[in-house]
Amino acid sequence: MKPGSEPKGIKVKKSQDLSEWYTDVLVKAELADYAPIRGFMVIRPHAYSLWENIQSYFNEILKKRGVKNAYFPFLIPDSFFKKEAEHAKGFAPELAYVQDAEEGEKLALRPTSETIIYDSYSKWIRSHRDLPMKLNQWCNVIRWEVKQTKPFLRTREFLWQEGHCVFASEEEADEDMRTMILEYQAMARELLALPTLVGRKSKAETFPGALRTMTIEALMPDGKALQCGTSHNLGQGFAKSFNISYKGEDEKDHYTWQTSWGFSTRLIGAIAMIHGDDKGLVLPPRVAGNKIVIVPILFEDTEEKVMKKAKELHTRLASCNPILDDRPDYSAGWKFNEWELKGIPIRVEIGPKDLEKKQVTLVRRDTGKKESVSEKDVGKRIAKLLDEIQQELYEKAEKFLKSHIDSASSIKELKEKLQEKKIVKVYMTETPEVEEKIKAATNGATSRLIEVVGKEGTCIETGKKVKTIAYFAKAY
Repeated sequence: MKPGSEPKGIKVKKSQDLSEWYTDVLVKAELADYAPIRGFMVIRPHAYSLWENIQSYFNEILKKRGVKNAYFPFLIPDSFFKKEAEHAKGFAPELAYVQDAEEGEKLALRPTSETIIYDSYSKWIRSHRDLPMKLNQWCNVIRWEVKQTKPFLRTREFLWQEGHCVFASEEEADEDMRTMILEYQAMARELLALPTLVGRKSKAETFPGALRTMTIEALMPDGKALQCGTSHNLGQGFAKSFNISYKGEDEKDHYTWQTSWGFSTRLIGAIAMIHGDDKGLVLPPRVAGNKIVIVPILFEDTEEKVMKKAKELHTRLASCNPILDDRPDYSAGWKFNEWELKGIPIRVEIGPKDLEKKQVTLVRRDTGKKESVSEKDVGKRIAKLLDEIQQELYEKAEKFLKSHIDSASSIKELKEKLQEKKIVKVYMTETPEVEEKIKAATNGATSRLIEVVGKEGTCIETGKKVKTIAYFAKAY
């Protein structure tokens, strides 16, 4: 072991103090570091590689859906926000400004891009032949949070994608809203091994200025919901505010219908919190930047032969983007601990005994299970093992989610089941006033999504008969 260095173990167990465990893992596994400005973070390469893989996956979805990437300015004139009153009111508490010395106008640091993009759309769209218009941008946004921040889950600056589409009809906009939220849910499942609930947001939780909002919601181990992506039918409000219209085939002018949808780097926080354990991160193979790490077991008399074989494996398994940990001043045990902390899905061990038997030892990060595999079969076995790990991580997380969904028929019962760290289904009259009363009674729980059902039930607040069920939880 290198003089003065010690394995960077996690101080607390995940089950004892999730919050401290989470921040300890993020720093020690080198996902993030704290910035000198409160509420900001540094995204380190290990985490940024996850974001790059998410981008790569989703860019293929965008191409399939005919959406093109673009980029719009970071600074937005304050006057743009005032054009859509509900949107302006919703974002006012989170806006940060700089002053334009030349024009004398306040410029907002981008909290979201509807207004700056729709100014351009008003110039670009003239005819029905210009529709649909589908653009996306990958960018950073600033929201001046006053709540306590937590890296990835809630920070003042974060990275995201935001799609902005324009259509001729409400039906097309609704279809796009639903299509994209289902794409988000599929991405969370297939890439991140993250199960989510999908549904419509309540009127109180609808995006400011939108007609309808859909969401995917995950449940963290502490019973808090995490909104992992949203998709909005913006209706015609922004079109009217920004004068986005087109001349139809009937030679008449019509306002457009619009959608926006987005997810952010909080997905990285969800991966860490859902899959991690007391040793650190556990990365789903499909999103991991490095799917395997090769650790040669070195002794003086066999070092040359073992290293030769390790380098051969490194070349042969290149499709897994392997790490070859050949650092001479660290013990094999120290290396095992470090790569377990960083969540690399499979560790490949090669030592003198493995050379003699023409085999390698594979160790799963998620279960710690070891197995010996012949050299000639190692590529096939790793490929199969990566798929098994991906699937089993999802199944484990899905089992947790399903077992933590419950129902309540009164405010008292709702409060009790929220204490059990569950998402709780209740019948609710869908008005902002009713939801605010339930929120106050439960010390901050909010409806995460709304479900309309065929069977009537009694609203836990008003006592009225309704067919709307709200899923309540505390949330990040």
